[in-house]
Amino acid sequence: MKIRYLPALLALLPVFSLHAAEPATPARMGTYYGARTTEYPAWFKDSFLNLKEDIDEARKNGKRVILMFTQNGCPYCSALVERNLSQREIESTMKEKFDVIAVDLWGDKELVGLDGKTYTEKSYSAAQKIQFTPSLVFFDETGKILLRLNGYVPPARLQAALDWVGGRHENTIAFRDFVAAREVPKQASGEMIREGFFLKNATDLRRRGKAARPLAVFFEQKDCPDCEVLHRRVLADPDIRGTLAKFDSVQLDMWSRNLITTPEGKRMAVRDWVRQLGVNYAPGIVLLDPSGKEVIRWESSFRVFHTLGMFNYTVSGEYLREPSFQRFLSARAEHLRESGRDVDIWRYADEPVAPTAQ
Repeated sequence: MKIRYLPALLALLPVFSLHAAEPATPARMGTYYGARTTEYPAWFKDSFLNLKEDIDEARKNGKRVILMFTQNGCPYCSALVERNLSQREIESTMKEKFDVIAVDLWGDKELVGLDGKTYTEKSYSAAQKIQFTPSLVFFDETGKILLRLNGYVPPARLQAALDWVGGRHENTIAFRDFVAAREVPKQASGEMIREGFFLKNATDLRRRGKAARPLAVFFEQKDCPDCEVLHRRVLADPDIRGTLAKFDSVQLDMWSRNLITTPEGKRMAVRDWVRQLGVNYAPGIVLLDPSGKEVIRWESSFRVFHTLGMFNYTVSGEYLREPSFQRFLSARAEHLRESGRDVDIWRYADEPVAPTAQ
């Protein structure tokens, strides 16, 4: 019996081998949504990118210099131009008090830094640790950096930055206090938005032991519309929730006088730690690795893709291998698309990934 059926079985083997050797049908390439082309205003300075010369020229004209780091396809850069720079007060303040110079995050033009060294735009961006676009860097007359705005900020906050730097208030009031005088109600009421992933009554933020987890510190405040957008339209995303489960997450009132122990082991009031960190806006989120070292932070109006990216960048340990967050994001987007998933970099959690997002 066995011998009789053996030729038939052997005859089937080439058929099985042939099918096993055929590659699986590749998944479709996911679609990329949300990229936007930006046309920058004609009144931006057409610079030779010699920073000392630019700062000296601005000083002679009673102005200061802003470097605006950008990149192609950046929807946040587009929002900055279309929503912020189109407002009359912002435009007039910039024209009157600043020379604004655009720097391409990935550009190859030569740029001479204040140290006299020659860079390309992209190598200078890396040297300045620019992780987001748009990023605005404000210089005084001596070349000192007075302020950095990392990522898109709403018009009112940009106007506050322009008024503080343009009005030369750096020696009379800290920027965060200048902003607070405009934004924080004198009698802030209500409660901050609580989440189930926040640790309760966490006052010791030190990372200890081999099992220590990365730390996400959410600096918020009462009567904070931007905090509500963060919670309702960004942190509500299920992928973000799943990634946050790998962190110890703490919510702190950035104006609180309550004492905490910082990751460095210092005992101080929350508001003093906020001042030490240089967090200027609510919500501000600082991510630290399991050793308590800061990895990345943001105070910007990011949506789901970039916010999830920052959590993944930290918890995966990729920041140790790839110092550029933008390169990490690009690789992540391509990986998702190659697996057949659509990527929408301009989506809120309550919006579908759809062609209408473009």
